[in-house]
Amino acid sequence: MSAHIRRICTVFEDLVTELGAPVAGPVRRAAVAAVIANPWAGRGLVDDLNEEVVRVAPVLAHELTSRLVGALGGTGRVEAFGKAAIVGLDGETEHAGALIHTPYFGNLFREITEGSSVIVFSDDRAEAGASLTVPMWHKVHAATRSHYQTIAVRVPDAPRADEIVVIAAGSSGGRPNARIGDRSADPQVRLADHPRSRYKTENLESVR
Repeated sequence: MSAHIRRICTVFEDLVTELGAPVAGPVRRAAVAAVIANPWAGRGLVDDLNEEVVRVAPVLAHELTSRLVGALGGTGRVEAFGKAAIVGLDGETEHAGALIHTPYFGNLFREITEGSSVIVFSDDRAEAGASLTVPMWHKVHAATRSHYQTIAVRVPDAPRADEIVVIAAGSSGGRPNARIGDRSADPQVRLADHPRSRYKTENLESVR
């Protein structure tokens, strides 16, 4: 294996009730995180990251996505997806981005899950045990609001200073009981019709 993987963690949650009542359709959210050695750690500012990206990113795409698909019950069960990475304190946020923002990861992740949308993402630089919120949206229709959701991922002992945590996330459905409509049916809302001068703080206080 050309990526030095220390551990792989899978987390998932099943959303079955909201406000104590069963949801219209139970949904599973899952995320798979790989803790890897940062291939650029200790090398100073590396101008060209491509060699390591080509070597490492496809390995991560296959390892993470295959486990994610399994956790959700098959490719057909994946409705939403997202990606993320956390680099340790001895690395750059560019190192995290390099492993998830190129075709060597994103295109493979998208193809394995049979998606076509751009994959929404988050990234950060943090010490071991940091939590990262991974956003997701529909794998085919990115503008579908019902599938805008997140999952929080935390690996207690990672990333170490010279490591990166790379995450692939997915969901078998949208938010529980989603009902705020879709962008395709939105009314035309313009700033001219809703200038800030029309609104006062007490208007917000009244709906708390």
